[in-house]
Amino acid sequence: MIKDALEKVISEDLSEMWSVLTPEEKRKITDNFTIHHFKKNQIIYAEREDPEYLWCLLKGKAKLCKDGVGGRQQILRLIRPVQYFGYRAYFAQEPYVSTAMAMEASVLGSIPMKVVEELINENRQVAWFFIHELSHNLGSSDTRIVNLTQKHIRGRLAEALIVLSEHYGFEEDGVTIRVYMAREDLANLSNMTTANAIRTLTAFVSEKLILVDGRQIKIINESQLRKVSKFG
Repeated sequence: MIKDALEKVISEDLSEMWSVLTPEEKRKITDNFTIHHFKKNQIIYAEREDPEYLWCLLKGKAKLCKDGVGGRQQILRLIRPVQYFGYRAYFAQEPYVSTAMAMEASVLGSIPMKVVEELINENRQVAWFFIHELSHNLGSSDTRIVNLTQKHIRGRLAEALIVLSEHYGFEEDGVTIRVYMAREDLANLSNMTTANAIRTLTAFVSEKLILVDGRQIKIINESQLRKVSKFG
């Protein structure tokens, strides 16, 4: 099982880090790699916990979220296979500032951050990998802050739908987003109330931008939806 999981990591878009490791370093990862199974809505790690592991989503979907004013949740980032996460707080020497949660039944791998620290000390290419990942995430966060605070709610929800399709792709029909989210989660991703999310989805249906069937959302006019995302 561990070998299969590691082969998945190697074959996906994180092979960049794997490719710079020596045989001995690869063996160190294999010896310390643990598989975990999480149920839908199960917490992977919680805000204010001390970081111990580098996490890798192997199968399923996960999100990073944070409770805000009045307990309202904000989804900060979506995690897709195969991505590493959970390491920033360790590098910052602080507790987690967000919670990681499985959005559906998911399989994850973990490596103790102490092992990751050893690899970084032994191989500076591993350090550059994490510098690149952190820099990319910081740039994405900066853009997201502007979008969530300055875009109209129509633009924010349209952007959320585009992000979901880019992260998780489509079903075989080519139009159904391959993730099924509650209206509350869509609202939390778009920084709006659930009522506003429902009203805006209904408006998008009327404008023939999307079709909605329960939690399934089909994008039927992607170019126009992207215009709404850009201009609101």
